[in-house]
Amino acid sequence: MKLILAIVQDKDSNRLANEFIDANIRATKLSSTGGFLKAGNSTFIIGIEDERVEDTLALIKETCQARTQYVTTPVTLDISLDGQVPYPVEVEVGGATVFILPVEGFQQY
Repeated sequence: MKLILAIVQDKDSNRLANEFIDANIRATKLSSTGGFLKAGNSTFIIGIEDERVEDTLALIKETCQARTQYVTTPVTLDISLDGQVPYPVEVEVGGATVFILPVEGFQQY
C-alpha cells in the first residue's frame, strides 16, 4: 500500500475530485496555500493499493495540466528606486506536485 500526497492548483481540484469519484479512488481533500505565489491549492491524501498507483498517477497527470499566468511583482519599499512600478511577469502554474510514500500499516475503524 502507498500514501499519495498530491498538491494541485484550486482550479484543477474540483475536476480531479470528480475523476477520483468516477474511478472509485478514495481521497481526502485539504485546503492549502502555495509558498511561491501564495495562491490557493488543494492537497489530496490518497491511500491506495500498490497495483493502482500507476492508474492514480495517470489520472492526476491527465487532469492537472500546467499553464502560464501573469502575476504582478511586489513593490519594494526602497526609496532609492524612484518610479519603480510593479510589472506583470509570466510564470508557469498548475500541474501537480506528487509525493508517494510507503505505508507500513493501515487500519480503518
